[in-house]
Amino acid sequence: MENNYTKLEQAMLDLLEKHVAAESEGDLETTMGTMCENPHLFNVANMMGGDDYKGVRTFYTNHLVGKFFPPDVQFNRISLTIGRTQIVEELVIAFTHTVKVEWMLPNIEPTNKKIEICLVVIAGIKDNKITDQATEQIRLSDKISDDPSILAILPKCFSDANCKKAGILGTCVDNGTLKSHCEFAQ
Repeated sequence: MENNYTKLEQAMLDLLEKHVAAESEGDLETTMGTMCENPHLFNVANMMGGDDYKGVRTFYTNHLVGKFFPPDVQFNRISLTIGRTQIVEELVIAFTHTVKVEWMLPNIEPTNKKIEICLVVIAGIKDNKITDQATEQIRLSDKISDDPSILAILPKCFSDANCKKAGILGTCVDNGTLKSHCEFAQ
């Protein structure tokens, strides 16, 4: 597949790929070296991340760098959009949950189940440094729907469409957060 990226777009993509490779290889210094002096990182689904250099470094140290994914992880890019100041990437990540994946499944011991998740990653870039990064989990596979330990840490709903009971449409309150829940009119 041929790409038609400008030099700026290719440099932005190279920076993001260097950043992700350093995360997965456990290289904290290179990971932080790809970021600006005052970065912001936010994992929407579980409300984890960090503000400023110290906060992001602490998050990476405690939850992500070197603890990224089990060895059988597969990344499958769905789409990639590169703008003047940010990259938006949609991808499917598949792995067997053989080790703790603290940044995605906090406080969940390995289940040895196959997990597939669709993520959207938005990375802001300025002066060849990552300024901010947000990760949104779109959907976990149905293969874990029977695991209460994982279901306990996932949002219960993302929109009113997720709130159906006996054909009645409910309202999603605090949608997409860990406090989300469905309310049904009496």
